[in-house]
Amino acid sequence: MIIALAGRRVDTADAKDTRFPLRNIETVRTRARAALQEKGATTLVSSAACGADLIALSEAGQLGLRRRVILPFDRSRFRETSVTDRPGEWGLLYDYILDAVEAAGDLVVLESGSDDEAYAVANRAILDEAVTLGKTLHQPVEAMLLWNGASRGDGDLTENFAVEARKRGLLVTEILTV
Repeated sequence: MIIALAGRRVDTADAKDTRFPLRNIETVRTRARAALQEKGATTLVSSAACGADLIALSEAGQLGLRRRVILPFDRSRFRETSVTDRPGEWGLLYDYILDAVEAAGDLVVLESGSDDEAYAVANRAILDEAVTLGKTLHQPVEAMLLWNGASRGDGDLTENFAVEARKRGLLVTEILTV
């Protein structure tokens, strides 16, 4: 089973709405690991932002799964804008995972537009990669969302990922971060 994953980053220290509080990391880690095992996942395709992505990538690595990472732009810029800009010790985990993924030949770096558009392009590329891998490896493909279960409104990239996955006929499993 190939899993295409997207989800919430951990909340900022001054977040008005709770979507993924830092205190829920271990709960989400346990839920993500269980879901990957229950699905019989062999490969996880995602980006590598703090929160959902890095947690799932870490668990996938511990389970011995192949990890394919899609970044919207270069590693250092992504690290600055999507990893170390939130509470928690994400930088070292990011570097460790990306070093391993890059060494395995499974790091894809896109160079696409402004930040918001670049993230949307990366989400579509995650789904494209998962579907391509599914066809190549003759394995089913599903999508997984690690989120709070509610849209932030227009421009919610996590919600858009789920919508796009469903348009492609993929089953979407939702794992709550709250």
